[in-house]
Amino acid sequence: MPLTMMKTGEACSIKRVGGKEEVRRFLNSLGFVAGSDVTMVSENKGNVIVNIKESRVAISREMANKIMV
Repeated sequence: MPLTMMKTGEACSIKRVGGKEEVRRFLNSLGFVAGSDVTMVSENKGNVIVNIKESRVAISREMANKIMV
């Protein structure tokens, strides 16, 4: 399922990161790589804030839909 379908407080492991090469590279630089654990902090109109690798990161709904957990 895409990252946008997670509920607040839920923790999952990233299975796959899709999208164009430049999008995957950008998400990789933020820590979104297969096998990483991610926890949903909050969701507002599809945009999400997550905890990943000891950091809090905000990403758009469009980017979050490319991350499969």
